[in-house]
Amino acid sequence: MEIFDYDNILLLPRQCRVDSRSQCDTSVELGARRFRLPVVPANMKTVVDETICAWMAQNGYFYVMHRFDIDNLQFVRDMQAKGLYASISLGVKDHDKATVDRLAAESLVPEYITIDIAHGHATSVRDMIAHIKQKLPASFVIAGNVATPEAVIDLENWGADATKVGVGPGKVCITRLKTGFGTGGWQLSALKWCARVATKPIVADGGIRCHGDIAKSIRFGATMVMIGSLFAGHEESPGRTVEVDGEQFKEYFGSASDFNKGEYRHVEGKRILEPIKGRLADTLTEMEQDLQSSISYAGGTRLMDIRRVNYVILGGDNAGEHLLM
Repeated sequence: MEIFDYDNILLLPRQCRVDSRSQCDTSVELGARRFRLPVVPANMKTVVDETICAWMAQNGYFYVMHRFDIDNLQFVRDMQAKGLYASISLGVKDHDKATVDRLAAESLVPEYITIDIAHGHATSVRDMIAHIKQKLPASFVIAGNVATPEAVIDLENWGADATKVGVGPGKVCITRLKTGFGTGGWQLSALKWCARVATKPIVADGGIRCHGDIAKSIRFGATMVMIGSLFAGHEESPGRTVEVDGEQFKEYFGSASDFNKGEYRHVEGKRILEPIKGRLADTLTEMEQDLQSSISYAGGTRLMDIRRVNYVILGGDNAGEHLLM
């Protein structure tokens, strides 16, 4: 199979069909809802908090709340009391199953539940999906993370409503260095590989370094794109503010880092400092405008029109045009 990542691919323009890029529709459907953009901030402690999640929901964006040091029941209560949808993360341990039991007992039904572990192609994920589907059948379940078509097929057969693809390609992830496994360096190929067998939505997770990578993710099969570093470092971001040589930064660390775990055990993440970028709303507006431009270059009017374009692989023996695949 072809091996490439975001930096190795450029999409090829088609005849433009709109008079203005603002006519292009960037919205996407996931579950029972339609969202303004196919992007979601990573469910990480230094990227999202309750305030950001509520703002995202109020303004038509998808979010997934992280699962660390949080009362999921209270979060769901608070969001639904505001008339907003609830989107939470769970692991696969006994206390996560107990959370599902308590939600069901109180008739608190999160609209979205993300099962979020580093190696999602696991019997523990199979059992967790079954538990959620039994207790909270109305919840839309996103499960991951995975890296192979076999895993996507299994998670879909186990009952997942969407799968999250990406093992270790994130900016603060060191899985491939620590374990020798992952999609770091070929995440876009892995997405293409997995999308070929998927019958349900895929959330591409990790490796996004610029806005154009969102369009590339859509082209190769993603319905939603999870992004960490581009969403970290905003004025509203929950990461700690650090000043270095008079410049302001926000702390950003991986969920599998010792900074998040509180101990150095099975560490697969690191900590970096992101320059403060300004307001989150401004970044989302810029992403929307850039994606509208992508749709116009694709000769389309809607987001999924991007999937019809050809592409080239840059450099080396792989150089050349690749027809629709």
